[in-house]
Amino acid sequence: MSRRLAMNNPPYNAGAFRFELAFSPHHPLVPPRVTLLTSIHHPGVGPDGTVCQPLTSPESWEPVTCATHVLQDLLLLLDNPSTERVLRPELARELSERPETFLQQAEEHTRRYAEPRPDTPRL
Repeated sequence: MSRRLAMNNPPYNAGAFRFELAFSPHHPLVPPRVTLLTSIHHPGVGPDGTVCQPLTSPESWEPVTCATHVLQDLLLLLDNPSTERVLRPELARELSERPETFLQQAEEHTRRYAEPRPDTPRL
């Protein structure tokens, strides 16, 4: 299933990001796979859209975890970039050492690649 996610906080709140939540035929015993389909300047998302989401790792997955919890965790990760859940060390370093530059780059990247927010009227 492919859907759009709109963040609440800068630098990502100027657009919406398409993601895919894919369920295995063996779900709920196997975690779903979350992939961001829209390019994002974020330390917790790999260039291929892989998301650093320990909740869905095979080691941490609990079959009782519902899809809503997975999506809430995704929104929390994306809306609050940090240096703790990292797939792109160079962006984590930029966030840590030059936060203003990181925020500016992320805003520009969002304006360039993100889709319009669902709540933004198109002109």
